Amino acid sequence: MIAPRLQRLAKLACLARSSKDQDLHRLPSLAFHSGATPWLTLIGLGEDGFEALSRQAQRAIAEACFIMGGRRHLALIEGKSHAEQQCWPSPYAQAMQMLERYEGRKVVVLASGDPFFFGAGTQLVTHFGREAMNVLPGRSCLTAACARLGWSAQDISVVSLCGRPLSHLVPHLQPNARLMLLSADETTPARVAAFLTERGCGQSRLHLLEALDGPRESLRTLRACEAMPEPVARLNMVAVEIVAEAGARLVPLSSGLPDDFFEHDGQITKQEIRAVTLSALAPHPGQVLWDLGAGSGSISIEWMLRHPANRTFAVERNAARAARIQRNAETLGVPELHVEQQALPCALPGFPPPDAVFVGGGVGVPGVLETGWSALKPGGRLVANAVTLEGEQRLFQAFQAWGGALSRIGVERLGPIGNVFGFRPAMTVTQYQAVKT
Repeated sequence: MIAPRLQRLAKLACLARSSKDQDLHRLPSLAFHSGATPWLTLIGLGEDGFEALSRQAQRAIAEACFIMGGRRHLALIEGKSHAEQQCWPSPYAQAMQMLERYEGRKVVVLASGDPFFFGAGTQLVTHFGREAMNVLPGRSCLTAACARLGWSAQDISVVSLCGRPLSHLVPHLQPNARLMLLSADETTPARVAAFLTERGCGQSRLHLLEALDGPRESLRTLRACEAMPEPVARLNMVAVEIVAEAGARLVPLSSGLPDDFFEHDGQITKQEIRAVTLSALAPHPGQVLWDLGAGSGSISIEWMLRHPANRTFAVERNAARAARIQRNAETLGVPELHVEQQALPCALPGFPPPDAVFVGGGVGVPGVLETGWSALKPGGRLVANAVTLEGEQRLFQAFQAWGGALSRIGVERLGPIGNVFGFRPAMTVTQYQAVKT
């Protein structure tokens, strides 16, 4: 069934085509406005309740025929509306189906604070369209928390731990960083404190903000290594000032992490080569990498560490290595890395088209380079490394077919030679780079 929003847009498109003067500038913008009257009002509601809302928001609640929100939200408007009320269902997708039944009538959805700050706003706009909605945001929890602590919002990192593992914190653990954590429930603060202590950040200051803007609001401060006060309100946030102790295992912002950051069996793109390879892959925010023959997953992981919106789809034929990649991804804070255990070459229809492809292991296997090259988007980048003569021959063939550039990378490391020291050369790596036109 075509969504009502798309039907409205289709009608406007037909009007544009049938217009005699074909002057599109005289028509309403199809992308942002359809002329329809908004029927769904999205209200940001704080712990200060119904009385703190604007008159417009209060009137929308009073006149609604159907209201959806969390149990806590519905309790805050108790007695203020005669509308049918419904808590958010599980699974969440059912909410859209329920709201569709009331389309065209007066409907209110209640969300916490600013609905477009880790809230329901984006999902509702995606499903129903902006023209269907009247949005009345409240003050975000970030604004309230920064006001209590005197922090500048532009200088902090916000991490949601609602339905997300604690490992998401790893890239944000930087000396003197300030973090604002959105808690899943009352157990989150203690779990965060233990996580920080385990990683050598036990002296970090934790500010536990509970039930902001409500009558039970509380602010307590402690060190991560100290015992968590009890009880903790289910609605809470944790503001963190990172203090890294000597020896704390923090992930630097540079490309080319030390090899011992990764669990591996020797099948790893070494640190110096990895730094050069990441530079050649040239990641940009939100881009997709295919890592074919992923080994330990070091390239995949560092690609994702460059920006939180980056994604990687790794293929590794060895089951033990595939499991190791997932462990490394979890340890280094990118648990969403997708690992597929398959022998290359193979069909990968479930993968989104890549912006970049890296081929490390198996570069000499017939068909592997072709798999990556054919999948690349126009303007996409292919980078492949080889250390064997057979692999070099395959890269030269690719160079002849697709153009690009070939280079050799040599690294020497200091090591003992008897009772003296000398540099020993590592295996030379031949690297192929090409951009698909």
